[in-house]
Amino acid sequence: MAERGPEPAAAAVAALPPEVRAQLAELELELSEGDITQKGYEKKRSKLLSPYSPQTRETDSTGQKDRNQTPTAAQTSAPSKYHRARSGGARDERYRSDIHTEAVQAALAKHKEQKMALPMPTKRRSTFVQSPADACTPPDTSSASEDEGSLRRQAALSAALQQSLQNAESWINRSVQGSSTSSSASSTLSHGEVKGTSGSLADVLASARLENVSAPPDVTATAPSSSIRPANIDLPPSGIVKGVHKGPSRSSLMDTADGVPVSSRVSTKIQQLLNTLKRPKRPPLKEFFVDDSEEIVEGIPQPDPNQPKPEGRQMTPVKGEPLGVICNWPPALESALQRWGSTQAKCPCLTGLDVTGKPVYTLTYGKLWSRSLKLAYTLLNKLGTRNEPVLKAGDRVALVYPNNDPVMFMVAFYGCLLAEVIPVPIEVPLTRKDAGGQQIGFLLGSCGIALALTSEICLKGLPKTQNGEIVQFKGWPRLKWVVTDSKYLSKPPKDWQPHISPAGTEPAYIEYKTSKEGSVMGVTVSRLAMLSHCQALSQACNYSEGETVVNVLDFKKDAGLWHGMFANVMNKMHTISVPYSVMKTCPLSWVQRVHAHKAKVALVKCRDLHWAMMAHRDQRDVSLSSLRMLIVTDGANPWSVSSCDAFLSLFQSHGLKPEAICPCATSAEAMTVAIRRPGVPGAPLPGRAILSMNGLSYGVIRVNTEDKNSALTVQDVGHVMPGGMMCIVKPDGLPQLCKTDEIGEICVSSRTGGMMYFGLAGVTKNTFEVIPVSSSGSPVGDVPFIRSGLLGFVGPGSLVFVVGKIDGLLMVSGRRHNADDIVATGLAVESMKTVYRGRHTGLLAAAPYLRTFPLSAPSARSPPPPDLRVARVLTSLRIAVFSVSVFYDERIVVVAEQRPDAAEEDSFQWMSRVLQAIDSIHQVGVYCLALVPANTLPKTPLGGIHISQTKQLFLEGSLHPCNILMCPHTCVTNLPKPRQKQPGVGPASVMVGNLVAGKRIAQAAGRDLGQIEENDLVRKHQFLAEILQWRAQATPDHVLFMLLNAKGTAVCTASCLQLHKRAERIASVLGDKGHLNAGDNVVLLYPPGIELIAAFYGCLYSGCIPVTVRPPHAQNLTATLPTVRMIVDVSKAACVLTTQTLVRLLKSREAAAAVDVKTWPTLIDTDDLPRKRLPQLYKPPTPEMLAYLDFSVSTTGMLTGVKMSHSAVNALCRAVKLQCELYSSRQVAICLDPYCGLGFALWCLCSVYSGHQSVLIPPMELESNLSLWLATVNQYKIRDTFCSYSVMELCTRGLGNQVEVLKTRGINLSCIRTCVVVAEERPRIALQQSFSKLFKDIGLSPRAVSTTFGSRVNVAICLQGTSGPDPTTVYVDLKSLRHDRVRLVERGAPQSLVLAESGKILPGVKVVIVNPETKGPVGDSHLGEIWVNSPHTASGYYTIYDSETLQADHFNTRLSFGDAAQTLWARTGYLGFVRRTELTAATGERHDALYVVGALDETLELRGLRYHPTDIENSVSRAHRSIAECAVFTWTNLLVVVVELCGSEQEALDLVPLVTNVVLEEHYLIVGVVVVVDPGVVPINSRGEKQRMHLRDSFLADQLDPIYVAYNM
Repeated sequence: MAERGPEPAAAAVAALPPEVRAQLAELELELSEGDITQKGYEKKRSKLLSPYSPQTRETDSTGQKDRNQTPTAAQTSAPSKYHRARSGGARDERYRSDIHTEAVQAALAKHKEQKMALPMPTKRRSTFVQSPADACTPPDTSSASEDEGSLRRQAALSAALQQSLQNAESWINRSVQGSSTSSSASSTLSHGEVKGTSGSLADVLASARLENVSAPPDVTATAPSSSIRPANIDLPPSGIVKGVHKGPSRSSLMDTADGVPVSSRVSTKIQQLLNTLKRPKRPPLKEFFVDDSEEIVEGIPQPDPNQPKPEGRQMTPVKGEPLGVICNWPPALESALQRWGSTQAKCPCLTGLDVTGKPVYTLTYGKLWSRSLKLAYTLLNKLGTRNEPVLKAGDRVALVYPNNDPVMFMVAFYGCLLAEVIPVPIEVPLTRKDAGGQQIGFLLGSCGIALALTSEICLKGLPKTQNGEIVQFKGWPRLKWVVTDSKYLSKPPKDWQPHISPAGTEPAYIEYKTSKEGSVMGVTVSRLAMLSHCQALSQACNYSEGETVVNVLDFKKDAGLWHGMFANVMNKMHTISVPYSVMKTCPLSWVQRVHAHKAKVALVKCRDLHWAMMAHRDQRDVSLSSLRMLIVTDGANPWSVSSCDAFLSLFQSHGLKPEAICPCATSAEAMTVAIRRPGVPGAPLPGRAILSMNGLSYGVIRVNTEDKNSALTVQDVGHVMPGGMMCIVKPDGLPQLCKTDEIGEICVSSRTGGMMYFGLAGVTKNTFEVIPVSSSGSPVGDVPFIRSGLLGFVGPGSLVFVVGKIDGLLMVSGRRHNADDIVATGLAVESMKTVYRGRHTGLLAAAPYLRTFPLSAPSARSPPPPDLRVARVLTSLRIAVFSVSVFYDERIVVVAEQRPDAAEEDSFQWMSRVLQAIDSIHQVGVYCLALVPANTLPKTPLGGIHISQTKQLFLEGSLHPCNILMCPHTCVTNLPKPRQKQPGVGPASVMVGNLVAGKRIAQAAGRDLGQIEENDLVRKHQFLAEILQWRAQATPDHVLFMLLNAKGTAVCTASCLQLHKRAERIASVLGDKGHLNAGDNVVLLYPPGIELIAAFYGCLYSGCIPVTVRPPHAQNLTATLPTVRMIVDVSKAACVLTTQTLVRLLKSREAAAAVDVKTWPTLIDTDDLPRKRLPQLYKPPTPEMLAYLDFSVSTTGMLTGVKMSHSAVNALCRAVKLQCELYSSRQVAICLDPYCGLGFALWCLCSVYSGHQSVLIPPMELESNLSLWLATVNQYKIRDTFCSYSVMELCTRGLGNQVEVLKTRGINLSCIRTCVVVAEERPRIALQQSFSKLFKDIGLSPRAVSTTFGSRVNVAICLQGTSGPDPTTVYVDLKSLRHDRVRLVERGAPQSLVLAESGKILPGVKVVIVNPETKGPVGDSHLGEIWVNSPHTASGYYTIYDSETLQADHFNTRLSFGDAAQTLWARTGYLGFVRRTELTAATGERHDALYVVGALDETLELRGLRYHPTDIENSVSRAHRSIAECAVFTWTNLLVVVVELCGSEQEALDLVPLVTNVVLEEHYLIVGVVVVVDPGVVPINSRGEKQRMHLRDSFLADQLDPIYVAYNM
């Protein structure tokens, strides 16, 4: 935000002589009053400063330049602006105070030397039309080329570094433990401090290392550019293989110390974020939860032992003066109307104004009486039939009248009283979805209202349907509308008289009240209370007959109703009602009415005082000398003192008497709580209380003596009402009487309050029937009190002081903060360019916001200090402050409307300054600060912000901010302590402990292969190639494979003989064209199909080692071809077998742009093979010889190749055959990618071994025909089918609404016995259940769906198969999992995670659960790494340089204790546990279930705890309906959450707080960065697994094109 005024030159101005500074201050004052034009001000100022230093002149010119750019001062000085419509609010100028502004500026000045380097959010230019194009973050060009950018970086490095290092002591202390990001700051920094330079602190810190953080992998593959998720793309690193780092670094990227190439913008901002997060948190209260072995005890933060405590004695209730007994007071309010209507018919009662502020109609007492009679008669006698009247005494009716029609309202109200029906005044509904409208409807419904009274004009203005009927408002009961204009009323017969009884406890009317949560309650007021309240007001205000009252308030409720409609009739006074709409166009109208009518009393709010001050120049000849009472009805607002003083200082010269200003405090329940009586001329005015805000936050009254910036000056609201009694009780818990120096809730006891909340007996008792108790808990008297909802205390002389409202109370970490105080602080931060204050602007009158600071009485105005920059006030600033409950505490949220022309950087700077100000003044952190477009916050009927509706929109993600800043790191101080890892218990001790506890060691095994009898000829063949040859001779025509296309037709089949012959030809080509020898590696580059299978067996026939590789994607070569190239290089392939199409693609110009195409090994296409047989088929000398290589990219971006021997292949096929009962007569449908793991084995190997027919469905075909897989299963009546999670998800999402269509097509899945998901991860239970439920209607049995589990070291460890018990599920405690423990809980337990068994353990496989650090076995139901021993375990890793340490550790490792047999185990790298169930296995023994929790190398180590990404992602996915997919990763100890937005880009910023909240609530983690991207950006591999590391590197390289990036503070 451009700096304005003299602040940049504060030091220079301070050095000027005192007389010059005084002249400057006078100039400032003249400008603020409008006594001088902007041009004249600048001219005089320049002249004053010209003799002094050039530095001052230079700085001043900058200030002038910026001032000229600010479109307020010069443009708004014309008085005509005040006569235009302006939008206002109930929360607008009430909080204005120059002295508070001074305090805020002083607090901010402390930070001026060390400006914050907060990372500014990154926003896509197209996202928000709010901001002009040039205000958005510029696109990052630093990664385009190295030459020019690097020169700029070198040139600017020293300056940037110096600037960065100067900020070390800033608001958030930014000392880094050592981060390893690299950056060149091409993006805009928050205060422009490194703007335009490319150097950054991170370049220098690049050599620093984070302790205990392993180096992130070097993954530089670029992200796919298309927005469609590439479902079939594996994106590996460009140079990481197990045990080898390879590949040149890209010149456009910069390497950090960890070897991670990253682009500049993102890492700069992450560096800034890290720098800011090292600030020590709030004083260390005892707020940490205790990690007691199993449970984290979620306690409330303990109180600070040094906090101030109340020291006074217990207060005693304070009594008001007795209510005088006056002989001529009427027995009921209706009697007063009857008396005046009959005897003083010509006396004016009420005058209404037109839109220009001119009197338009005066209602006399005679007219009021006669028209009320007519209405009463009509209501009782003319609405129904004589036998069935619509209304009877005691019924409730709604009064719906606009705010500019007091006359019709008054007639309707008194008509209802005379008819003995109960009026319920409400606001006029404007639309079907008014803010809070639904809650009003609930009130009407609960009151049983069926009739609404309104005027003809109002009825015409109500929203209508196309048929002309009034729309049915949301939540409202069906209403009959009755027009009360005189021409529609019936004149009563002369003998008809209303029944007016003496006032009793029967209800008179119901006033609605909106609670803090937004619910609307009806406060029922009895006729006696209404009368008594009028009497008390008359006595306190000393009302007399014939006085004129000007009422600017809402006449339908609160003080506007009590004074303007009740007390005036009681005392035969004349009320002039000034509607809100008139005030907007003519702010001085009420002052003019006081002047014109010589009014004795005026009823106003602070807002009206401000508006009058702004417009007072329009008419200088007004006189307020007639006023004996200026009743400020929101005197309960602590900030009203500034308004009153400023108004007095301005209008004292117009005859306003200081003693006439009478603040009062009111509430809907207690009605008038206290009011200052009109003073005696010349008597000293009451003193002020100057309170410490820190003391107030602890509920204690302390006179402020320390920091003047954090003081609150409050004025009294007078004495207790006549006939009343007041006490102060603790606001929460028992109504215990407070001590004399303690803040509490004001309670009153008198006949003048409300009697109940209509229909809410429970809440009524707690509010209207309170018996205060002493500190010992014993009741103090038996008189019931009413809670007023106001917070305050009784001061000296029984004066009542109010410091806030219960509804505005924010309880944060055991301290109370008032929303109004925080609003005032936000207003005091200069905000001209940022925060929207309404449609039109206007300069304030002379120092209108003076807040008496150390003074004890109002003072004459004094010029503001010359170095204080007071923001020129625009009308109606709109800020909402509320708290939300997040992670066991309340968190403060500030929402403000942003000006339409505010630049991004200005907004961000304003936000950061607001954070600083609130932190300094209130010592509390703001959790979230959001800016929304102008005029979008929900409004109350009088234009204020509807707080509860705003809060609701925020929580449900419908607020649509255009800027947001989350500060969870500074606010959330009650996180559990980071876990300190204790010295490990040795494996021997663990085993002994388990034995003592009677626990078995966690191990499990499949069926013993040796005990399984098979009458199978296949067993005599040791090699798969031999089995194929044998099948080609024994069953030549038996079809082994059938390939389907997208239409479901078989495009290719392969019998045993056909496959054998095809393989022979390929083998001969390998010898002839490739000149290969046995043992050479051959890459097979084919699309999924039978050609791939034939090439595989061709390699076996020739003795070559096949390596199956997914072909590159023709539309996305840059992302997919490097993977192919890397596998070719790493596997040292001697040649590549492929198709003609792919050969052309590999040699194309597009391919050359991605890789070096000249160095491909021999490329052989197998489309046209010569009919040539091999003279002799190769037979390996031993079964331990290598059969094939299996390469795969893990989700962590690691490319791993494992070696599979012939004996392992045989054992794998045999285990799968036995588990699934596969025979020659079976058909199996396979919808998997055939390139690695179990998917490859099922596609290529198992059919040849078992002889069953495999129906092959390439997953890519489902993209054009979603139902292909299910239709195939139905067509061939297939019993066993295999798929991947990506296929299952595609069917679930794509066919969700087409089940009926599938049913009509005759698709039936009841034939399926097993539907197995092939996976190397924790089972996705939610997806499996969704799939089962969705297709249950077309016959799918939920029992059929199961999953497999495999890993790199052993591709098939578990597979459900056909026999054995169904998979079991357990619920485990998430918190214990983070501590590497398993604690089983019941279903539905909080913080529980459901885990499903990953199928049954395959025959011949043994599993043991091991502590990954000690390598000792753990007990049953304990978490550890899954180790496996089986004949089909891979032989080891295949890398360029064999790493013996990795090899031995991963494939041939032994338990450190407790294994006498010294079994060799392979480490899967997955965490899990074994649990013995009550079920019986096929062997007759109890079944041991294996549960997989997650991959070790994917886990996130944060705060000493272990997190599994999928758990956090599941929570995030539930946070908002528009989150399509998400992924999490860490970077330099920051948690980064990437979410795909499937809704409108308007919703992007809504996701930031919701994501932050849910991760904090469910995982006790603070999100560092939230990245909102388009659908399809999160890369997912062919198995349906997220490639988080690839995503991380794309993010750091700034390749994601995010919609929004939020850096949480």
